Amino acid sequence: MTTSQQPQDRYKAVWIIFFMLGLGTLLPWNFFMTATQYFTNRLDQSQNVSSFAVKLDGDIQASAVPTAPPLERSSLSVIFNNVMTLCAMLPLLLFTCLNSFLHQRIPQAVRILGSLLAILLVFLITAVLVKVPVDALPFFVITMVKIMLINSFGAILQGSLFGLAGLLPASYTTPIMSGQGLAGIFASVAMICAIASGSELAKSAFGYFITACGVIVLTIICYLGLPRLEFYRYYQQLKLEGSGEQETKLDLISKGEEPRAGKEESGVSAPSSQPTNKSHSIRAILKNILVPALSVCFIFTITIGVFPAVTAEVKSSIAGSSAWENYFIPVSCFLTFNVFDWLGRSLTAISMWPGKDSLWLPSLVLARLVFVPLLLLCNVYPRQHLPVFFEHDAWFIIFMAAFAFSNGYLASLCMCFGPKKVKPAEAETAGAIMAFFLCLGLALGAVVSFLFRAIV
Repeated sequence: MTTSQQPQDRYKAVWIIFFMLGLGTLLPWNFFMTATQYFTNRLDQSQNVSSFAVKLDGDIQASAVPTAPPLERSSLSVIFNNVMTLCAMLPLLLFTCLNSFLHQRIPQAVRILGSLLAILLVFLITAVLVKVPVDALPFFVITMVKIMLINSFGAILQGSLFGLAGLLPASYTTPIMSGQGLAGIFASVAMICAIASGSELAKSAFGYFITACGVIVLTIICYLGLPRLEFYRYYQQLKLEGSGEQETKLDLISKGEEPRAGKEESGVSAPSSQPTNKSHSIRAILKNILVPALSVCFIFTITIGVFPAVTAEVKSSIAGSSAWENYFIPVSCFLTFNVFDWLGRSLTAISMWPGKDSLWLPSLVLARLVFVPLLLLCNVYPRQHLPVFFEHDAWFIIFMAAFAFSNGYLASLCMCFGPKKVKPAEAETAGAIMAFFLCLGLALGAVVSFLFRAIV
């Protein structure tokens, strides 16, 4: 009876828009990370040019000055990756937490569109700076500020999108996760193409940043078209009607106009009681979704703990093949991970086993711990403590494929199930809380990665 009056997602338009929103959430940041070599190389060049200028100003004999300054790694480029991780994860965690509590006070359109426009502005500035010479220290500071801004607004955007998807059927979290997985594939392919073309780092980076701007503009257009779709409006209305009821709204449609009347009758008392029960409501929601929330946190803690901090340090066991050595990490580490992670995320559109209340789900999540010793015992160098047990490249590729697939599939399941363990009116809050635990896992993984790398 309910399904007969429920609108259909014609041409999968809402599904495709959510896929594009997921792609637009992570593709810009993935391109930014792909250009890491550009940033470190530019820091080295700026530092050496500055040092060379200082020598010239120091009344040093021309004969004693080398004709070209030697390209040495500056201290800023050495610490770039560690500082970048810190500047990325802390704002990501902080603003995801804030979004979990403040999303009810700030309109959804303001959070999503405002975040997309802010990220677009940051990438436009980044693209312009590729052509502008800047000294090493100011360039380093500006880059870190941009990283903090990108991840702050990215946290608000991601939390809002998962909250938005929580209003729809569980399968509509899958396109967001799938789009995010495809973003990693694009970045990996772009990295491989840049190596194959032999183009300059600055040209490759400029292409990354301009492409990211184009994707963000396309994402904004997709979001603006979302409210025009009847399928989406139906679930938005379901949320509004559900907020004024005391019981679950699984039979809303069968009541015709009755839910609207109920909403009007309870419209006077609801505002006065809501603020006093808000903290209690969040605690109740967290209690209901605690298992999938902790599960997704653990999944990403293990994943980021070894990828890419450990996996990017694996060396090829095939000697004498310089071409394969150049492509080994981009292909076997980054491309393999992103492809199988995307396949795992996309599989939840077909199969959602185990169920949301099954004990198999947390059991499989805990079982991913086995990948930590398996990957640490691969051909990681430099190493000081552990022996190399899986030396051949094939072992590493097999482990990476299984590691990535399990990450994508289990994380997508958890993100789908979380909002469905609460009432429809609480689904958006549950989705935002799930996004917070996802980011918490990323932050914990970044911390644990130092430990895992030290163990090797």
